[in-house]
Amino acid sequence: MNFKIDKKDGYTLVQVLKDKLDTHIAPALKSELVLISGNGEKNILLDLTPCTYCDSSGLSAILVANRLCKNANGTFVLYGLQPAVERLVSISQLDSVLNIAFNMDEAVSTMKAQIELNK
Repeated sequence: MNFKIDKKDGYTLVQVLKDKLDTHIAPALKSELVLISGNGEKNILLDLTPCTYCDSSGLSAILVANRLCKNANGTFVLYGLQPAVERLVSISQLDSVLNIAFNMDEAVSTMKAQIELNK
């Protein structure tokens, strides 16, 4: 299994379990995100803690999650960025577009605050 999905109170937590978010797992992640969204979930928390590498297909999966949540008037929060992945996100200027948290506690707080704002 490349990722773990947990339905929480008000959001879904998606944890990537591999060290690379690349062309091998990004398409499956995108599909899973579309299914989650299709099931009515509009708030997604994506944990990239184990990922030390991300390529353009990985970034594309992240952007799909962000777009799905935005289109549903929900919230997408990304956390656990390792230095190389954080650098790629920054170089791509996605750090100004995405909700990024440093750890799970901050991510959950951000998610809950955004859910309250969207009520």
